Amino acid sequence: MVKIEHKRALLVFRLGQKKFEWPIEPRYWRNPLLGIALLATLPLVFHSKADFLSLFATANIYACIAIPLGWQMTGIGRMNFGPQFFVGLGGYAAGLLSVHFGWGPWQTLPVAFCLGLLLGLALSPLTTIAKGLYFSLITLILPLIFLEVTYYFRIFQGETGLYGIAPLVRLQSIKAEYLVMGYISLAMMVLYLVIVQKVLSSRIGLYAAAINDDEDVAESLGLNIKLWKVISFVVTSVMVTLTGWFAAHYFGTFAGVTYLQLPFMLKILLMVMIGGRGDIYGAIYGAYFVVILEKLLTFAGTINYILFPLILMILLFSLSEGLYGIYRKHRYREYYPTMRVRK
Repeated sequence: MVKIEHKRALLVFRLGQKKFEWPIEPRYWRNPLLGIALLATLPLVFHSKADFLSLFATANIYACIAIPLGWQMTGIGRMNFGPQFFVGLGGYAAGLLSVHFGWGPWQTLPVAFCLGLLLGLALSPLTTIAKGLYFSLITLILPLIFLEVTYYFRIFQGETGLYGIAPLVRLQSIKAEYLVMGYISLAMMVLYLVIVQKVLSSRIGLYAAAINDDEDVAESLGLNIKLWKVISFVVTSVMVTLTGWFAAHYFGTFAGVTYLQLPFMLKILLMVMIGGRGDIYGAIYGAYFVVILEKLLTFAGTINYILFPLILMILLFSLSEGLYGIYRKHRYREYYPTMRVRK
């Protein structure tokens, strides 16, 4: 039986031992819902423009990598330079099974999930063994080794990559396919947003903030930091692996040169930092901003290769709390208080 209680500014739902809370005041949840509603409206407005729908889905895919990465860096207290290793894992699992065995997307999904889980568990000891710079260097090298493997074994088809991967949705109209896939990518991004927000606003989020603040102090207070680091690393690794699976079935192709190289990772990190690290909404701000900026600068010709990193570098130095920090600074009364990330 569900019990509903009113406690301070919260509405509390109790189902047995389970407890769910919802802030009553609209200022705390109105703007996120309006933002999602706006994003859901955009594909309908631009439904005839395939380029826009592709850009929309790409921004959502980037956000699906940046959101769990933000949680991971908070929960393990380390800078991870290698989530694209798990993007490659999910993408190649989907691509190889689809191209060489004719598997559909729903058959490759459990395989990608299991691989993300197993590799996440296998690599999770690094979160406690390798400290500081060593962890960052190891995670930096892993995707580069994976990239060399894709060149060495013909099954990965090297630089050209895998193509002809079964699409997630097959319809009579290409435009309808783009539209549906755009909404699926948005649904995936919102699901990740809800999951990570729920986690970071719970007791686990408090543990993550304590680990990020000072591991020694957190351990001295009785917190099992090894356990919570492993949980943060494994769960987020699985989420990023599934994003790679989605990208492979969305684009119909997958190549290591696109996802496993260092520039791709730097782009994801810049999305997290420019969007606003320490708040998951910042990852969405950053993903859409970087994707739109990159698209606009293509009209500037070859000079965009200089302008793009220059603009990002200026923003990185000028916006210490990211784009979301601007909103939080001016609309602080609408910002639901959560943890503070220092590192």
